[in-house]
Parts: sequence; C-alpha cells; structure tokens
Amino acid sequence: MVNVMQLILEIPDQYIQGKSQHQLAQQVKLYAAMVMFQSSQLSRKEASEFAGVGIFDFFEACKEFNICVFNASNESIEIDSP
Repeated sequence: MVNVMQLILEIPDQYIQGKSQHQLAQQVKLYAAMVMFQSSQLSRKEASEFAGVGIFDFFEACKEFNICVFNASNESIEIDSP
C-alpha cells in the first residue's frame, strides 16, 4: 500500500469558479506537478503520476503553459548538415 498525505487548503469561494472539490483538487495536483517538474524535482513520469494523469495529458498541460517537456542540451543534439 502506498502512503498518502492529505493537505487541507483554504480557498475563498471567489477562486473556485463553480468547480467541484474533486475538480479543484485535480487541477491543484496538476499545477503542482508541473511546477515540480519544471524545477527538476520530478521526472516527466513522476510528475504525470503525481498529477494522476497519463503522460500525454501531462505533456498537453505543459504545452498549454509553455513548459518544455524535453531536456536536451545543444551539445546532445546532432544536426546533419547537407
């Protein structure tokens, strides 16, 4: 069994915008996963698992917020010249 930590957030109604508690929790988890991925605290796989979404859904969310999901330096990319 996986250990799970529950957090309680106090969010004023004006920021909920008609979302259910479950929808808001999923959104917060996704945003947290993206930030933790962007700051190299989680891998792509770990971030998608943390958020509870598939890897391609995680990539789409990152794309929406202009977060690069590929970590390739210029030195690791070889370009064939004609």
